[in-house]
Amino acid sequence: MVEFVGREKDLQNLHQLLQENEQVAIAAVAGMGGVGKTELALQYARNHRETYKGGICWLLAKVGDVGIQVVQFARTHLDLNPPDNLTDDPNQKLLAQVQYCFQHWREEGDVLLVLDDVGEYQQVKPYLPSSSSRFKVLITTRQYLGASIKQLFLDVLQPEAALELLKSFFKETPQRIEQELVVANQLCEWLGYLPLGLELVGRYLKRKVDVSLTEMLRRLEKKRLEQRALDKPEGDMTAQRGVLAAFELSWQELNDDDKQLGCLLSLFASAPIAWDLVEQCLAEEDEEELEEIRDDKLLNLHLLQRKGEGVYQLHPLLREFFQYKLTGLEQAEELKRSLCRVMVAVAKDIPQDPILEQINAVSFAIPHIAEVANNLIQYVSDEDLTSPFMGNIKFYNGQGLYTQATPWCQQCLEITKKRLGEEHPSVASSLNNLAFLYNSQGRYSQAEPLYQQALALSCKLLGEEHPSVATSLNNLAGLYKSQGRYSEAEPLYQQALALRCKLLGEEHPSVATSLNNLTGLYKSQGRYSEAEPLYQQVLALRRKLLGEEHPDVATSLNNLALLYKSQGRYSEAEPLHQQVLALRRKLLGEEHPDVATSLNNLALLYKSQGRYSEAEPLYQQALALSRKLLGEEHPSVATSLNNLALLYNSQGRYSEAEPLYQQALALKRQLLSEEHPSVAVSLNNLAALYKSQGRYSEAESVYIQALDIFERCLGTNHPNTINCRKNLADLRDFL
Repeated sequence: MVEFVGREKDLQNLHQLLQENEQVAIAAVAGMGGVGKTELALQYARNHRETYKGGICWLLAKVGDVGIQVVQFARTHLDLNPPDNLTDDPNQKLLAQVQYCFQHWREEGDVLLVLDDVGEYQQVKPYLPSSSSRFKVLITTRQYLGASIKQLFLDVLQPEAALELLKSFFKETPQRIEQELVVANQLCEWLGYLPLGLELVGRYLKRKVDVSLTEMLRRLEKKRLEQRALDKPEGDMTAQRGVLAAFELSWQELNDDDKQLGCLLSLFASAPIAWDLVEQCLAEEDEEELEEIRDDKLLNLHLLQRKGEGVYQLHPLLREFFQYKLTGLEQAEELKRSLCRVMVAVAKDIPQDPILEQINAVSFAIPHIAEVANNLIQYVSDEDLTSPFMGNIKFYNGQGLYTQATPWCQQCLEITKKRLGEEHPSVASSLNNLAFLYNSQGRYSQAEPLYQQALALSCKLLGEEHPSVATSLNNLAGLYKSQGRYSEAEPLYQQALALRCKLLGEEHPSVATSLNNLTGLYKSQGRYSEAEPLYQQVLALRRKLLGEEHPDVATSLNNLALLYKSQGRYSEAEPLHQQVLALRRKLLGEEHPDVATSLNNLALLYKSQGRYSEAEPLYQQALALSRKLLGEEHPSVATSLNNLALLYNSQGRYSEAEPLYQQALALKRQLLSEEHPSVAVSLNNLAALYKSQGRYSEAESVYIQALDIFERCLGTNHPNTINCRKNLADLRDFL
């Protein structure tokens, strides 16, 4: 016999419902097909035989007239023979006989009356006991029976219980599950933790000893609900139908409009669905009529689940079922195009740099945008082809989740090339987007050729004077700056700025971006007197164009604060850093890479002022946040490690500082190459630590390495180069 798992609490709740009423207790177990309603009732009856000494009467509501079954049960098991002359009204004869049976039921103990698979409650209601509290009526149903009846809504199993149920079929060969435990969990998830599906697949695998779990999952993904494992139940199963047949019973109770709505819902991803998206897909339909279908049919028959206010979801196997039925639906193609149209519109509305409020607002739509990109892209026009991909890219990129955004960029480039050809503006944009994400992750060697391809393609297709060309120039310059290739970056920044001014006018956000980037380059080169007025100009322009509360305004304030800090103007820098941190938290949420950057910058300012106790917790917060958002291998994590090590070094906590310096150095070498100025910064810091510990020969060697990189990357007159040279000279004087 199959183990009964994961329903202990449901059994307790059911017993409580049946014991509460002083009159006839009626409780219904409701839920979708295959969820185990009948099995729960059966287990309850078995477990409570002693409770119901007056007997347990099991009636099959779908098989025949319930009244006739009651009379037959009484004659067979209770030796009762209801008279035929209880009433003169022939239409009331059966009802009278049923009530006679209840009135003359054996006297000892309570009685459990089980009505399995009730469709219409009104059809069985006349045959229920009328008064005696001895009788407890347990109904199983797919429908909501009304507020007057206490109902226990049975959901699918929890993942742990589902796995236990699957394992119960492998007691003789437990290694089959243990060797493929990850796949076993994937199987449970694919089946939506539905007991019927789990039992059918478990029994199938028990028979098919040479079929691995991996192969079983492959077969299910290929043949879906038509896979044989889900088809025919074995003779000793409580369930008498396979998954398709079980769902077919509910399908037969739907009219054409109901079926259309169910099939539309199946086109959405297997995730919660905001109802307003459904209404947009069926914009020509009356909203109230859609609600009626949703509430009175799909929800009532447990074909749809309510997940929250205005949010609904199909069970994974019901989603498969409706998709299976979709193939025979006349409106199938139009439904697919309608869904794509709505998801494209939502994707287009996601801002380039979304703030937390915007991310939260669109989060429900993201799985469905992904579904369109992955499985329905053929129904999206050439003009909108990149939109579903860009929606996901902006969503993840806006949270600093670059590793999750990257596959969407790669897929976008592949699909765009395949559909539109190698030479198309959308291909150039896709190249730019992928390169940008590689650059954000410090994958510079992968980013550069993509940026160069995008620039060449944009020039060829759009001409030298086009905003997309300016974008490509700006992006390539940014890559060079990140690598410390300043002499290559500056002319590209200047070209991009001049082109944007010419094409877009002096007052445009893109002009502000170009000006900001060029100014950042000047600061990196130590050209502070040139940088400050330009930063002020950018800040004023962004405030004018974007308002006070915008991420770009926060960036400008941050850049100006960093410039002041570099010049030792701490009292001017601190309020700006605090303003930036507060603004970013408000706009982007507590967990965002830019918030980590602000924490780092404020801590760096405090450290420069000797305010170590204020700096340390900020550095630690920044490091933890960067690791959480960006992963262990990211330039920002290396920066946080380096900064925390600097603080420890300043406090004489050398044993804590050294491993952090080493980690930061190794990470920078891995991500940024050996010849990056940031690597030289880490070397310089490590050398200073060695000097403080009296490890002079080690310090000298490391200072020499750092100075060599600084001179080659930044030139002999850069502040970092001058500082490193002085450090080396001081060490040698000391020796």
